[in-house]
Parts: sequence; C-alpha cells; structure tokens
Amino acid sequence: MHVAELWVYPVKSLAGQPLQRATIGADGIPGDRRVQVRDGDDRLVTARTRHRLLALRATLDAGGCALVDGVPWRDPAALAAVRDAVADDDARLIEMNGDARFDDTTLLIATDGAVQALGVDRRRLRPNILIAGVEGLAERGWPGGRLRVGSALIDVEKVCKRCVMTTLDPDTQAVSPDVLRRINADYDGRFALNCWVAEPGEVAVGDPVELV
Repeated sequence: MHVAELWVYPVKSLAGQPLQRATIGADGIPGDRRVQVRDGDDRLVTARTRHRLLALRATLDAGGCALVDGVPWRDPAALAAVRDAVADDDARLIEMNGDARFDDTTLLIATDGAVQALGVDRRRLRPNILIAGVEGLAERGWPGGRLRVGSALIDVEKVCKRCVMTTLDPDTQAVSPDVLRRINADYDGRFALNCWVAEPGEVAVGDPVELV
C-alpha cells in the first residue's frame, strides 16, 4: 500500500488543495479547516446547505495562510466571494484552533478499493489521505488498528458517518441524493475512516503505508 493523494482543506466546506507532502502533527495537516464560515448568529455555515461554497477553492500560500480563490482569507474580496456564495451579507470568516476545527477526528483516510466499490469521485468523501493498493472494502476492518504512513503513526478510530456532502458533485455542485442513499443502504451510512495522529511525522505522495 502507498499514499496516492494528500489533501488539505484550509477553509471548511470549500474545495481543497492537493499536496505532494505534508508534516502531519497531533492536530492533523497544518492549516486544515483552520478557517470557517459563520453567519450573523455565529452558526457554522457549510456546503451541506450552501452548495455554492464548494465552487470556491481554498489553498495555502507559502506561509501557511488560507486563500480563497487565490486571495488571502482576511482580504475583503475573499469575504465578498464567500458572502455571495452563501447569499448572506452578514456571513464572516473566522479562524479556529484545536479540535474545534473538525466535525470529528483530525484526519480522514479513504482507500482506493473502497472508493472503487462505491463508484464515485473520491473527492466527494473529502479525505486528507487516499491510500492505494487496498483490496475492496478491507478498510472496514481497520478500526482499532494503526497505520504507519510515511514516518507518521495513525490510529484508526472508526468508519466515518457520512452526510449530504457526499451528494455534491465537486465540480458542478449538482446534487445526487442516490450517493448517500447507497451509502446508507449498503454501508450502514458509513464510509472512509476517522483517524487520529498517534505519532507526528512526514508524509509524501508515494510513501509506503503499513497496517501495524
């Protein structure tokens, strides 16, 4: 097995950025989901209900600052783009720290065998790491185990409970409810792996992955 893809999502619910390498720390990939969209009542706003957020691309600059379509997230132009996407003039961008950045765990791992079995674009699952060389649904037997990924050691906690984000086409934002219906019917509503970092380390595309 090996690392096929690495992804970071600097602004929660926006399209992410593929990486060639990353230093994975105790709180996952640096900059991941560091910035979030909030409405005027300080409630989290995501592409689950505001699908057009997914049409904006979040990346990191050389200094680790989040960009929205190439513009620093604190720039008024970035906020204007976000407000237009969510149709809310009171929306704002805020920086988060620690585990509050995440819905559940600090890393999401998907595997090529499971993605092929589901038959959808792997980007719908929004993984941080895509592992290649995995047979079928073997990942579903990994919770409770550990993965050596590059020089990092990863604890696999559970198979991830999925939401309507899986129904959104990552390029067009068209909604396909059948994707989540199939996950619910055939996979108990769960797909890909919620994970924690047991030992920080360096990870790069092509690095070996071992179940330990």
